[in-house]
Amino acid sequence: MAMNSILNHDDIKKAVDAFKAADSFNHKRFFDMVGLKGKSADDVKKVFHVLDADNSGFIEEEELKFVLKGFATDGRDLTDKETKAFLQAADKDGDGKIGAEEFAALVRE
Repeated sequence: MAMNSILNHDDIKKAVDAFKAADSFNHKRFFDMVGLKGKSADDVKKVFHVLDADNSGFIEEEELKFVLKGFATDGRDLTDKETKAFLQAADKDGDGKIGAEEFAALVRE
């Protein structure tokens, strides 16, 4: 499933462009800018599944690094610092990965 079948293409482009600089990524602002915060729980789950590239049921640290590419092919990779901060914000049970419920809670923050 393509991300722009869930979210507006122009919103995705604006959000990805807003975080082009290294170490500028802010998940709260990003999710707000792409319009994910206003989406249904079902749509948030669809986005989670797109980002869960290996279909493990979790977004692991390695997948998180490429989260912007999940939204747009020209998105940059997150820096290690951004990846770790993103993981720390979302990983409430401390297992080193983000489950669907953790992702949904992070989007709603």
